[in-house]
Amino acid sequence: MNPFKCLLAIAATVIAVQAHAQQPLKVRIAWIVPVTNIGQFLFTAKDQLRHHGKSYVAELTRFQGSTPQLTALGTGDLDIALLGFTSFPLAIQNAKMEDLRIILDELRDGMPGYHSNEFMVRKDGGANAIAELKGKTLATNARGSAVDIAMRAVLRKNGLDDKSFTVVEAAFPNMRAMLLEKKVELIPAVLPFSLNPELVANAKPLFTQRDAIGQSSLGIWVVRAGFLQKNRAVVVDILEDYLRTQAFFLDPKNHKAAVELASTASKIPVPALESWLFTKKDYYRPVDGELDVASLQANIDVMRELGFLTERVDAKKYVDMSYVREAAKRVK
Repeated sequence: MNPFKCLLAIAATVIAVQAHAQQPLKVRIAWIVPVTNIGQFLFTAKDQLRHHGKSYVAELTRFQGSTPQLTALGTGDLDIALLGFTSFPLAIQNAKMEDLRIILDELRDGMPGYHSNEFMVRKDGGANAIAELKGKTLATNARGSAVDIAMRAVLRKNGLDDKSFTVVEAAFPNMRAMLLEKKVELIPAVLPFSLNPELVANAKPLFTQRDAIGQSSLGIWVVRAGFLQKNRAVVVDILEDYLRTQAFFLDPKNHKAAVELASTASKIPVPALESWLFTKKDYYRPVDGELDVASLQANIDVMRELGFLTERVDAKKYVDMSYVREAAKRVK
């Protein structure tokens, strides 16, 4: 073979290999609730993103609740899960996923001065006390989810064990109709669905998640250790984009732009979002993305006290804030 042609072939191969190596990594990220989970529209804020499309490309997948994500993590079909304080320890205890690591705190329920999930009944003929739910059919989004455990915890504190009521699973958008059509007697009303005008007019809160368990870790980003070790630089890039974009959304002067992005992604009209999204009527969103480990541990300990866990899960063993701290240094 001609030496010159041979060199050209080698050069072409090297260039092709380098180009392939530089392709953005596809990262599969979970979200659950429209708008409330920032992942749904975070990556549409193109002016705020520094690394999306370069070192990584986010592939967003919606799940009905936390627990179905554990299967996806187990089969390798999900990279970053959005779990709650309930599904995380169950993953450790039941699924034996000892390699799970918490890298970001997205949402907290029950922070003083911020929103807490409401559990609603009908105003007309609905229960006026928790004890009146005995023998009734109640709704949840998924067994073992954050709102499911909070609901069961309150009922148990009021003398109602799991045999005292019936639970049916439903998607959050369908719960309003189920309650008002008297198919169920209680629903967990999470943002933005709790603000639906028809629901507000015809239903009332019986208790809140804060009443049930105090402050709770509602949405934490969880990744398997192997993925983190292999892709540390990419994970830091993702978290840098997250922190920078969230800071933009939380800044009052950007409120209109943030709401419009959320509306476009979710198809929820702007008027239904502008009064609460990214305000104190919203869930608490840690500016630095760091987890309150003591609060999470308290949630887990309550679960065990109520019989939802058979053994103690030590939260701090599974927390690694080094990624978000490194990302935060870039944002400042």
